[in-house]
Amino acid sequence: MDLANYKKIWKDQPEKNKISALEIYKMTQSKSSSIVKWIFIIGLLEFIFWFALNYVWTKNGALEPYEKLNLINFINSINYFHYVVVVLFLILFYRNFSLISTIDDTKTLMKNILLVRKTVKWYVYYNLINVVVFSIILNILIYKTPNGINIISGIDNENFNQENMMTVFIIVQILVIAFMILILWLFYYLLYGILLKKLKKNYRNLVDLELK
Repeated sequence: MDLANYKKIWKDQPEKNKISALEIYKMTQSKSSSIVKWIFIIGLLEFIFWFALNYVWTKNGALEPYEKLNLINFINSINYFHYVVVVLFLILFYRNFSLISTIDDTKTLMKNILLVRKTVKWYVYYNLINVVVFSIILNILIYKTPNGINIISGIDNENFNQENMMTVFIIVQILVIAFMILILWLFYYLLYGILLKKLKKNYRNLVDLELK
């Protein structure tokens, strides 16, 4: 049952049977703890998915063109940095879950709910910005490398119109980046966005409880 309904019942029931504010608080705490746990689980599964996908790409030779361009070290460095940052966020998610699970003070719980929402938002911002910045830098390096576009596109003909190739390459890259951002935004909106809305609702319920 929603906390708002519990509070309505609490107000309408006889004084001797009234549910205590502590019980309402505990219900909110339990729901918030469950939401934060799912944030951690989803983040962990996301990390495993991207790590596995990158491993499959490497084994299938998808990165061979970048090896020819001597960009594989750059790509690996960015990947390692990304993994470290994501692991740090996962540690924060787990820490937030541990804190909310043990808090017995309403104001502290409210503070930590806001902290969770802020942490998740920064995680989403980081991932979206990372895709854009990494893609731009990688494409600049490809462009500056002799025959870089030819190698990436798989066209080895040096007589191919480079100007036309560059135009097509830029357009395709812009569309690919835009599509990736859209997919990631939808993913984060549907998963983390829904959970954050629930946390926000719990926070408002705690504010109402504090005002009573």
